[in-house]
Amino acid sequence: FQIAAQSLALGLIALSLTFLGGYGGMVSLAQLTIAGIAGYAVSILGSSGASGEAASLGWPWWLAVPVAILIAAGASALIGLISVRTSGIYTIMITLAISTAFFYFTNQNYTLFNGFAGFRGIAPPTFLGLYWRDPLPFYYLCLAVAALAYMAVLYCEKSPFGLALQATRDNQRRMRAIGFNVTAVKVMAYFLAGLIAGVAGVLYVWFNGRISPGTISVAETIGILVIAVIGGLRHPIGPFLGAAVYVLMKTFAIDII
Repeated sequence: FQIAAQSLALGLIALSLTFLGGYGGMVSLAQLTIAGIAGYAVSILGSSGASGEAASLGWPWWLAVPVAILIAAGASALIGLISVRTSGIYTIMITLAISTAFFYFTNQNYTLFNGFAGFRGIAPPTFLGLYWRDPLPFYYLCLAVAALAYMAVLYCEKSPFGLALQATRDNQRRMRAIGFNVTAVKVMAYFLAGLIAGVAGVLYVWFNGRISPGTISVAETIGILVIAVIGGLRHPIGPFLGAAVYVLMKTFAIDII
């Protein structure tokens, strides 16, 4: 159940990348950074084991979680504004640069992000009589959230916005000619992808019980891209299949060898 829950959480982060890359033609390497922003936000706003300057504010989880997700989505939209006028390898390069910069910033900032140590002791709440840190309840929580995100992406694919996003991917010049604001469509796609990545970031920090700069390192960022490539960028089920393969390989490859 722990392996499955980790696969679902990583699959959600990769789903946000698939949404941008598959439907919008924008391959962003900043999705793990967005998830990390949500994870750090819920650690700072909620409760954790950190002390000193970087002590958490102690907000209740039902307030800290949605605020953290919205902060992550807003950061994603901001990254979209920066990178939306690029395409192809240039989008990959600028989003990778943003991810690398955020990694070094969290590593060196002790006042807000607690530096290299990060935050520890971050646990899901007890809700509906269940302690969501236990493997079985947490697995079903991840499964429910993943199913909702999957259905939301499928619905968005057929919605007017989804069709406009796909048309923008195929021919931006024609979309501008018929009156669409291509920049706004792309930035909105980044915002929606940020919501998915933000939810995944909260689940991932709950799964690990901690967050540190190593969680959002360049190696882990490339791992999200590997998951998306393994599963494919054309269907929202792909990220979850790719995440399952990725997690199983990371967990059992040494035993196979």
